[in-house]
Amino acid sequence: MRIISWNIRAGGGRRALEIAEQLRIWSPDVIVLCEFRATEPSRAIAAQVEDSGWRHQRTTADPGHPTVNAVLVASRYPARPVRLACAPDEPHRWLHVHIASPQSPAILALHAPNRSSGRKYPFLNAVTDAARAWRGTPSIVIGDSNSGRIGIDEETPAFNTTEDRWMSRMEELGWRDAFRTVHAERREFTRYSPNGNNGFRIDQAFLHPHLVPD
Repeated sequence: MRIISWNIRAGGGRRALEIAEQLRIWSPDVIVLCEFRATEPSRAIAAQVEDSGWRHQRTTADPGHPTVNAVLVASRYPARPVRLACAPDEPHRWLHVHIASPQSPAILALHAPNRSSGRKYPFLNAVTDAARAWRGTPSIVIGDSNSGRIGIDEETPAFNTTEDRWMSRMEELGWRDAFRTVHAERREFTRYSPNGNNGFRIDQAFLHPHLVPD
């Protein structure tokens, strides 16, 4: 199964059609979009990918608050929302669905608040609580954590010890950073600061222990 996770930034804006076209080119089985919104550009992306085969869609976007950042999961297979008792108390930034594919994984899609909001660390703690308590099918925690490892996931200093420790804690619980599983020390970045042109890897996919290759 191929899964694409992408923070489309502010709902996609004028890039919406280009985003939808790139998703069609990549042609994954499941799409996870962060900063998806209930705005016209985001709705256009959803409609475009639906027409291209990702008919099963779940989102936390709220039409009553269209500019609030949310999450979308779009799948070629049926996607059923799953309630998680210890999920983060951030209804727009967390979406848990079960994908009815041959592999039958659960997708735990997230977009962590930024540090200045004051809500980031409770959110990350709730993610580790959910990972620790998970007893369901093999799953993937995927999306924008706004976190990374000090020294290796940053081009210039950006992460603090709390964020670094959260990354380590997920590993200790058996949820492996998929990128580091394949590229142990490689430096790649998923976001560049528009002001300083500094790179950071703030987007991850953590694999359930049963999905980690031997």
